Amino acid sequence: VRHVKPHGALYNMAARDRVLAQAVADAVYEADPRLLLVGRAGSCLLAAGAAGGLSVISEAFADRSYQADGSLTPRDQPGAVIRDEQAAAAQVLRMVREGKVVATDGSEVPIAAETICLHGDGDHAVAFARRLREALTQAGLEIRSFAL
Repeated sequence: VRHVKPHGALYNMAARDRVLAQAVADAVYEADPRLLLVGRAGSCLLAAGAAGGLSVISEAFADRSYQADGSLTPRDQPGAVIRDEQAAAAQVLRMVREGKVVATDGSEVPIAAETICLHGDGDHAVAFARRLREALTQAGLEIRSFAL
């Protein structure tokens, strides 16, 4: 194990709740201070981890839409999951090249991410991942592991 990434509701709650973020960061540090802590770019979780001496990795999402405050669109709202592979690739390319993502209200939100999450629970997740990788490499971007 080289990194820790909270999942689902815990991930989203720790992104905005400083007390919970601190508890998660403290638990990771207690388990092993050499572990990398992965969290949503600009989140409380990353701030707590960095302040607590952990190395943190900021993350953005290829297949999720964003709100104007930089949070992910809740899954119970329309358009929360981006199913169109070209739209997801375009979102990732913009995040990487310009450091911005377009929110559901049309505003541009600054985002600085070191890793991209692509959910593996979709029907075509492997093909989606391959197409995204192809789009990134065709754009001249280098893909590498953050765990090295």
